[in-house]
This record gives sequence, C-alpha cells and structure tokens, in this order.
Amino acid sequence: MNSYDIKDPSLADEGKLRIEWADRQMPVVGLIKQRFAREKPLRGIRISACLHITTETANLALTLREGGAELVLCASNPLSTQDDVAAALVDYHIPVNAVRGEDNETYYRHVNAAIEHRPHITMDDGADLVSTLHKDYPERTANVIGGTEETTTGVIRLRNMASKGKLAYPIVAVNDAQTKHLFDNRYGTGQSTIDGITRATNVLWAGRKVVVCGYGWCGKGIAMRAQGLGAHVVVTEVNPIAALEAAMDGYQVMPLTEACKIGEVFITATGDTDVIDKPHFAQMKDGAIIANSGHFNVEINIPALEEMAKAKRRIRPFIDEYTLADRRRICLLGEGRLINLAAAEGHPASVMDMSFANQALCVEHLIKVKGTLKPDVYPVPQEIDEEVGRLKLASMNIPIDSLTERQEAYLESWESGT
Repeated sequence: MNSYDIKDPSLADEGKLRIEWADRQMPVVGLIKQRFAREKPLRGIRISACLHITTETANLALTLREGGAELVLCASNPLSTQDDVAAALVDYHIPVNAVRGEDNETYYRHVNAAIEHRPHITMDDGADLVSTLHKDYPERTANVIGGTEETTTGVIRLRNMASKGKLAYPIVAVNDAQTKHLFDNRYGTGQSTIDGITRATNVLWAGRKVVVCGYGWCGKGIAMRAQGLGAHVVVTEVNPIAALEAAMDGYQVMPLTEACKIGEVFITATGDTDVIDKPHFAQMKDGAIIANSGHFNVEINIPALEEMAKAKRRIRPFIDEYTLADRRRICLLGEGRLINLAAAEGHPASVMDMSFANQALCVEHLIKVKGTLKPDVYPVPQEIDEEVGRLKLASMNIPIDSLTERQEAYLESWESGT
C-alpha cells in the first residue's frame, strides 16, 4: 500500500461503523458496487481523488476498489476530513492523506502525495488536484485518461482552464448532472448548511432575519430550509434572472449593502470572492453571524475582518468572535470554511448516493471512451444521469409511467398540429 498520513489509526473501528451506516442509505452506489465487483471495469486503473473524506466518500472509494481501481485519497478542504473515516479507509488498505484541521502547507503536501500516485483518472472537488497537477507536474498529464469534478467552484475553474487552452485532458462535470445539482446542491446543501450553523450556534431560526448570498441551486436549498424553520429570508444576487426567481419564490431581494443593515445570519453560497467585505462588516448589527457554504473560504473577506477587529476570541468551538472598534461583535463560523462540513457531517448519505453514483459511472465512461475526447469539460452523459434517477426511484419503491409506442411516435414527429 502507498504511504498515508492520518490523525489516529485507532479510530478505524469507529469509522467502519459510520461507513456501514452511510452504506445503508446509499442503495444506488451499492448496486454499482455489486456490478463492479463482478465485471472489474476499472482493473489496473490508478485513481487519485481529492474529495471530502467522509463516510459517503468512503463508500464511493470502496466501490471503485471493487471495480479494480488502485485508489489514493486526499482531502479537498482542510476542515472536512472525518478522522475516523480516514483511519477506517487505511485499515481497508486504501491510502489516505488527510487530517482534519491541517494547515495550508500540509494540505498541499497531501495533494502532492495523491499526484505521486501517477493517476490515470483524477477525481476532484474544487479542482485543487487538477490545478496543482497542471501547474507543478505538467509532464504527468500525458498519462491521464480523464477526470471528474464534483462541485460548482471546480467546474468554473476547469472551464476557465479549458477556455484558455490550459486543460490537458477531458473532465466530466459531475456537478452539472441533474441527479447531482438538483438534489445534492439543493436538498443536501440546504439541510446540511442549516445543520452546521445550528450545531455551531444553537440559534433559534424562527423569526430570525437570514441573508442568503447567491441564489443558485445551493442558495435555493439554503433559503428553502431556513424559511421552513420560520426565518425571514433575504436573498442577494448579481444575476438578474436568479434575483427575479428569488423574488417570485417569495423572498425579499435587495443589495447586500442594504441587507447587511438588517440581517442577523449571513450565509454565502456564490463561488466567488469577497462577497461579504469590509463595507458590509462596517454596517452589520452587533452579534451578526456569518457562515460560508461555498467551496472555498474566500467568499468572506476574512483578512479585512481581522484588520478591522480590535479583539478576537473563540467563544464556542466553531465560533470566532471579532470585536470592532465600536464594540460591535461579528461572529465568523468555521473559519469561513464550508460550514456543513466544518461544524457538521456534510450532506446526508441518501442524497450523496446519487452524486457518487454519477462519479463511479463517469469514471467507467471515461475509460470506455479513452482517446476519443479532446481536452475540455463535458456534461455527464444523459443515459448515465437518467440511469441514476431510475435506480434511485427503484430504491425508494416509486414506480413511474412509461411512454406508449404511440406517444413516442408523436414526440418524434412534426406533422401533427392543431
């Protein structure tokens, strides 16, 4: 087995039990695992995966190994690793380089360790693995068949690389599959973000003014769940169509410069930088709570907040309280990292079941089409997306209708009119 770096191997038994519990909520991945065990479609393929080291990721990793893959894992966020899961995976002979709370230097040392595996396939969540591979080891990209990307932020980065001619191999944007973003981003992020903030703060949501920055699928899920708990939700946006949709969904829409004066809890989910910045901190109410649910911690300008603060203390395990010159206090959660993983357990396994089913099937797809795709970012093939949906419905015992031959013929025709 390749080298590994984890916090504590003695946590393995605890991690195995939690992986088993998640497995019960991931029937689609389970079906793929059974087929992979029979067919071994990934035999001899080296995979380097930069993902959140969680119970759900563990079940994906075990599925890929059953398919014959040689797999190495590193974390895609310094605060997202579940150390007991990392220990369990190492005990299952899957090398992991990830320690919860690792500093930036250690984080990239672990990314480099995954690259040392000389992968045929990369799996990324945020594109740190792919970007590091391209910047620091460009000669190794020649042996890469392709890759997958799990999240919006990573897809944006990879499309920028492709548009500038910097991407050396094809990537499948798993994030953009309907069975991913419509469910993982909306229902997974919605529930887990509220869960993380609740665990960190124990606030009552009912009656609280909550500002959601960004109304993509993640923002929609967060707004929906906050409203469901009785919060008064304000949405801020830069996209006029998304802002219009938020207004018609019943939320108050306004610029963040106005929302910061009335908000009590602020949640970013945009994928951009400096969304909450110095002018916003300057106008926030005493006790304002700020959390990030975007992939990177740049959405909140933490250096600006540090500069403005006259004092800082950790008042609870996941809350850093900054006191400004006028004695107003601003509470930053989870160091600005993904709050659903920094302070909670991330998405529920049942929704990650679809996301990781897409991951596994797209890896198999990339191997099947090896050499036929030019370097670019590609959508998940529709047949894979729909198959994941069918399997998920079947696991939920939900039958649906099928088109008759007459209906199919009508949809394929053009002659029939009024």
